[in-house]
Amino acid sequence: MTLPEITILGILLCTLIFFIWGRWRHDIVALGALLACVAFGLVPAADAFAGFGHPAVITVACVLVLSASLQSTGAIDVVAHKLTPTSGGALTTIASLTGLATVLSAFMNNVGAMALLMPIAIQLAVKLNIPAGRVLMPVAFGSILGGMTTLIGTPPNLIVSGYRAESLGGGYQMFDFAPVGIVVAIVGVIFIALGGWRLVPKRERTDAEGFDTGKYLTEVRVSEDGQANGMLLRDLDLKLQDSDAEIVGMVREKVKVVHPYGYQRLSKGDLLIIKAEPETLSQALNVLGLRLVDNVKPPEAEPGEEGSELVEDDESAASNFSDIQKLTKENDARTAWVDRKVTAYGTYTLRGGLTSRADADTVPRASDDSEVVLVEMVVMPDSALIGNTAAELRLRSRLGLNLLAISHEGNQKINRLRQTPIQSGSVLLMQGGAEGLAQFASMYKCVPLAERTVRVPSKRRAMYASGIMIGAVALAASGIASAAVAFAAGMFAVMALRVIPLRQVYENIDWSVVVLLAALIPIALAMEQTGAADSIVNLMLYYVADGSPAVVLALLLIITTLLSSVMNNAATAAVMCPVAVSIANQLNVNPDAFLMAIAVGASCAFLTPIAHQNNTLILSPGGFKFGDYWQMGLPLTLIVFAVSIPALLYFWPL
Repeated sequence: MTLPEITILGILLCTLIFFIWGRWRHDIVALGALLACVAFGLVPAADAFAGFGHPAVITVACVLVLSASLQSTGAIDVVAHKLTPTSGGALTTIASLTGLATVLSAFMNNVGAMALLMPIAIQLAVKLNIPAGRVLMPVAFGSILGGMTTLIGTPPNLIVSGYRAESLGGGYQMFDFAPVGIVVAIVGVIFIALGGWRLVPKRERTDAEGFDTGKYLTEVRVSEDGQANGMLLRDLDLKLQDSDAEIVGMVREKVKVVHPYGYQRLSKGDLLIIKAEPETLSQALNVLGLRLVDNVKPPEAEPGEEGSELVEDDESAASNFSDIQKLTKENDARTAWVDRKVTAYGTYTLRGGLTSRADADTVPRASDDSEVVLVEMVVMPDSALIGNTAAELRLRSRLGLNLLAISHEGNQKINRLRQTPIQSGSVLLMQGGAEGLAQFASMYKCVPLAERTVRVPSKRRAMYASGIMIGAVALAASGIASAAVAFAAGMFAVMALRVIPLRQVYENIDWSVVVLLAALIPIALAMEQTGAADSIVNLMLYYVADGSPAVVLALLLIITTLLSSVMNNAATAAVMCPVAVSIANQLNVNPDAFLMAIAVGASCAFLTPIAHQNNTLILSPGGFKFGDYWQMGLPLTLIVFAVSIPALLYFWPL
């Protein structure tokens, strides 16, 4: 091996380790790898950022905008509600929803399709009296299968097409992925509908009205007249254990105690960190006289201004969930104080660019006269809330909303609620006015986990959005224009006709995906140019597959699938494409079969919750554990292997 080969393989190995570690976001890791390649002379400095102009990157950005226009105008809502069954058994319902998710994700962002169908899936699960997870996981997997069928269905397909254009002189057309993708999708949906959904672990809902989101980490305060005042901590813990709740920490006089001593006697003002189901917590609050804590402190007032003292108002939170839903007004003094502060300061810039300073009248706030309700909402993978804590959000002072609890399965670290970072897939228990909560969910990309009313703000805009998407797909499919040009024209039409507000156009582009793709494209080319890809190929051909093209094809599919289970699927495709082309060159066979195998393997993300964004999205709403996915995901993956390998050899003969 030459020094450049060793260097790029070393950089690639470090990149894979950081991808799997997950401490840093994928785009940061990819950008660091690109800069390392530039520093070692593997990528010319002049070509380092050429990936940002790559057709695949442009297409991804434009498709995200077009998908957002279909969602925000209500065009897809109408289709979803008309095509989802209102009656029928579990098999019919799951088959219909999974099939709908498959079709939608072929022509729009599959995360958007999943977010659209998630509340419907939960509602139907309640009607059928089955765990929500047994509907959510089939829909998530169906949306992933649908992405395999078209060029724009998923970023890995665009990456594969873009790499083919760079190395072989031409990319794939809109429906070149369809022959293999449709066969795999149909067989996969049939398996899921006929019995695969029964393999999903049964995570029971706590009652007929809700579903298992995992236990909430919630803060409560001991009140003076409550039963808990003066009680030994161990006695209170025993009472809570009867209802499957537990005390995991205590704060007394601003001192946090993670493992409190059982013989400590509780007193007024002690703050307890409790892990419990919502209904269990409600019972504890009623019986023991505990109160939910308002976890959002107002911003500090200017020195000398009235109301500048920092307060934590227990009276703004009711003694149980039922009382919260009946509240209609906040404390008058606090409301006046908040209004004065919002007028003075507007909104605040948070870490990660959550929001920028704006006039007070642009902030969605709950009206004093509006009904105060509780809403559970799941955080989308591209939400600006991710990484921020309740203390940083300042929801009460900025938006008139309260964050009462956070649930995220698998996060065992115990923090104060206001210091707990919000994660992708976290379920937030929010309190506030219905209108303010709806605007908050829309602005910060959260999905309310309840039935949504179909609202089409403008039929004209919905028709424009649908027509533009159909026109862009037709242009790309007919070959009149390349995919990048066709969807860029569609994005231009969306902006020119103001189908969605112009300020939302760039907000709907997932810039982390754009940076990830743009950074990995030069690295993939460098792998080929240095000969590193050929070295990997030689190892696979002569020491593993014994020179058999069919065996190499199967091995390549399996390796890509395993990689996509632990790292971003677009990154997996970018890393494996040079290997696929090098294999084809050395065997002197059709490279399309191997590139298509990379596309299928990169999208075959059914084994872990981190394999795909949609898997992460259903983690908390379905009450899943990390190891729950493989129970249906592994059989589905084996079916994909069994179907796709013959299909690849038939439609793309070697």
